[in-house]
Amino acid sequence: MAAMKRMKAFATFDAYFAEQTPRDQAVIRELRKLVKRVAPGLQETVKWGNGCWVKGKENVAYVYSDTGYVQFGFFGGSALKDPNTLLEGAGKYVRHVKVCSPSDIDAPAFATLLRQAAGLR
Repeated sequence: MAAMKRMKAFATFDAYFAEQTPRDQAVIRELRKLVKRVAPGLQETVKWGNGCWVKGKENVAYVYSDTGYVQFGFFGGSALKDPNTLLEGAGKYVRHVKVCSPSDIDAPAFATLLRQAAGLR
């Protein structure tokens, strides 16, 4: 049986960010700006080897570098109203948007999802 690959541990969101490819960094940089602008009360952290935004103990959103795109995800995504049908995923709770480049970031639509996820109005 193959050994399970250990998840890389990062001390901070900045450390996580520094390890991503330049293409993914460009996407994540813009998503960080969006989160900071829309939900400045969220804290950046790292969970499960990925960049996350939390509100106290509540997991709100995350970024995950996949092959060919970055997922901008929401832990309670299945409960969000998604008028632009951007969210993907079939899990019980988590949903994400695939972002291939900074130009794929639909700031108004992403902000609407983020505000809901963070409990902001």
